[in-house]
Amino acid sequence: MSKDNNFFTHFGFKNVKMSEKAKLVKDVFDSVSSKYDIMNDVMSMGVHRIWKHELISMLNPSQTHTLLDVGGGTADIPLSFLRKGGTKCIVVDINYEMLKEGLKKALNHGYTSSIDFITADAEHLPFKNEITPCYSISFCIRNVTNISNALLEAYRVLEKGGKFFCLEFSTVNNPILSKAYDAWSFKVIPHIGKYIAKNQEAYEYLVESIRKFPPQEEFANMIRNAGFKNVGFKNLSGGIATIHYGEK
Repeated sequence: MSKDNNFFTHFGFKNVKMSEKAKLVKDVFDSVSSKYDIMNDVMSMGVHRIWKHELISMLNPSQTHTLLDVGGGTADIPLSFLRKGGTKCIVVDINYEMLKEGLKKALNHGYTSSIDFITADAEHLPFKNEITPCYSISFCIRNVTNISNALLEAYRVLEKGGKFFCLEFSTVNNPILSKAYDAWSFKVIPHIGKYIAKNQEAYEYLVESIRKFPPQEEFANMIRNAGFKNVGFKNLSGGIATIHYGEK
């Protein structure tokens, strides 16, 4: 038995062996990949597009700009990045089925020569040190087995002076908004998942995983502990989502 089997982590509200979580997460996203983009629109009532637009503005694409987008399977961020002036994207995702959806979109929009799709784990990126000036990860890092390891990998592959950006669900501090958000999350989203994606359990996990993710200040400290400087965050929609950032 490997050493990892002696340690546990969360999979939503369940405790699972650390050695099992990556496969469990992969199974979730494999099962919903074909409906993932549609579900994002329905679950957020389209607001996720505003959040992603804000992230792209902060990424500030330019003609000399290459982006490493981790967990970017269906390619929303890379395609927006290229439309706004970026020249090259490398998309990494542990889920091959999600990457297939991203490739379809890239083909439909004529961007296949500008995007590379790579199946890999955020905690073990298949790159040398300091290979990119910009790293982004959106709605993914809460799903990795060890968040600290993923942050260390982000730091490793960034060039000196490179920028880190993370768009993720976070903690709502307004009690009224928090109550409404909880009701929507726990009582409505899983049923939407059952109807559209034919997988209620997957969306129960996704809702639970948001509640297990560290709040803003705690996650910012994790980013600092990975070595980043000039760390900060910007709350969106009252903290339902947050963009975290830092510099190597």
